[in-house]
Amino acid sequence: MTVNLTEKQEHHQKQLPLLELRGICASVSEFFSLKDIEFSIMPGEVHMIMGENGSGKSSLINVIAGNLMPDRGDILINGEVVYINNPAKAKELGIATTYQYANSFNNLTVAENIYLDHLPLSGRFFKSVDWMRLFRDADILLKQLGFNLDSRLPVRRLNIAERQLIEIAKAYVSDAKILVLDEPTATLTEREVNLLFNIIREFKKKGSAILYISHRVNEIRKIGDRLTILRDGRIIVTDHVDKFHSQDIVGHMSGLSFRERYPKLKIQAGEEVMRVENLSFKTVLDNINFTLRKREILGITGLVGSGRTMIAKCIFGAMKPDSLRLYLHGEKEQVHINSPAEAINKGLGYVCEDRYIEGLFSDLNLPVNITTPDFVLEQSRAVINKDRENAITQKYVNKLIIKANSIFDRVRELSGGNQQKVLLSKWIYSRSDILILDEPTRGIDVPSKVDLYNIINEMLRQDVSVLFISSDIDEMVGMCDRILVLYGGGIAAEIPHAEATREKIMYYATGNYLLDD
Repeated sequence: MTVNLTEKQEHHQKQLPLLELRGICASVSEFFSLKDIEFSIMPGEVHMIMGENGSGKSSLINVIAGNLMPDRGDILINGEVVYINNPAKAKELGIATTYQYANSFNNLTVAENIYLDHLPLSGRFFKSVDWMRLFRDADILLKQLGFNLDSRLPVRRLNIAERQLIEIAKAYVSDAKILVLDEPTATLTEREVNLLFNIIREFKKKGSAILYISHRVNEIRKIGDRLTILRDGRIIVTDHVDKFHSQDIVGHMSGLSFRERYPKLKIQAGEEVMRVENLSFKTVLDNINFTLRKREILGITGLVGSGRTMIAKCIFGAMKPDSLRLYLHGEKEQVHINSPAEAINKGLGYVCEDRYIEGLFSDLNLPVNITTPDFVLEQSRAVINKDRENAITQKYVNKLIIKANSIFDRVRELSGGNQQKVLLSKWIYSRSDILILDEPTRGIDVPSKVDLYNIINEMLRQDVSVLFISSDIDEMVGMCDRILVLYGGGIAAEIPHAEATREKIMYYATGNYLLDD
């Protein structure tokens, strides 16, 4: 039988993958390895990679980036076998990798970090950096990319999202043929995400291949062409993104249904434990009013810039509101909280949005991080009792199933999900009875999220009340007893659990309800 192919199909069949992995096996540790990885990326393709923590995503990146040598198998670029035995070789072959936590040089400027491998030189005999040209080129590039950054600023003064933008700009000027992005949007705002997607489209136009690792299901159809899902070091499935439904992806990653993903407790809420009245902050928040009851999960959601985090910081004393009347534990007298220390003394805990910068001492070990709000001191003197501190830490490591080689590991060495568990341990240990959670599951995989939800459930059983702030609408629907939707500086709607749907929340979060008036 003769098969007639269109010109486009014939071209596609003749086209070689820009990057191909054949039968790659790589031992990562005694307990984990990549197994028979068969994988390819075509020119002009965005190939998404998803999988839970420990599935092999980082190991796959490290093989491609030259940080991990495979035990067997072949890596091919444009159909030719190559040996990538170090990161320098990967760069030489046109591979640029940006990691979730930027590997920036803190004491160098933004411009120096971007052009580190392409510094403009001047001088006929003795070459030196042409600083005027460097900063001029960097300013032009940053403006072209839409990044609102000063090229002369030392990188140490940037936040984690801005550092991520620098890594993306660095990859852009490298003119890479293969771009590897590891959780690139985990810390970015919606505007910055759109800028990144525009850059990716530019790479596609040039025929570059993009390997894009993400936890965010909603990004797949926005930017992806094909999707590969990893589990336990193996590829479970690879197909075009249109072939996948959200529940299929979760099932491939973890085998969990929607109900299993959000293990909501049916528990009776008690009396009022917190009342917020007339909370206003500059032009962001205007006359915010709500109550929180014992054993209740009260959700707060809204689009970027709606003021979700400002509410948390004003209540916790980390920011000074223009106005706020706060009442705690049913007391009739107003409470004044002027600092986080005062909030902790009043029984409040705060898992902040940026765990890595604001929430944890990333270079210190687990005991220091867990016992910080309530140091374990000797009875007779102000000296930390190390034995008790270590015993308490081990108790929470066991209770919350924190995966670490030792309690003396630095927190930065743990996965994102385990870092969040350490952060929750801190506030459980401090005996907080009102817990404010700001994006507690951002950047972690589905099974780790389920672990955190179950920890929250256990806290509810201990009469803790939770103010749950999140941009993940499924999370709001799945876990919260009531949901406050923010829009235009105020509360657009209060939706009970039984009536909550994605569509209803977005209806209020986008301001569409105003069009009905």
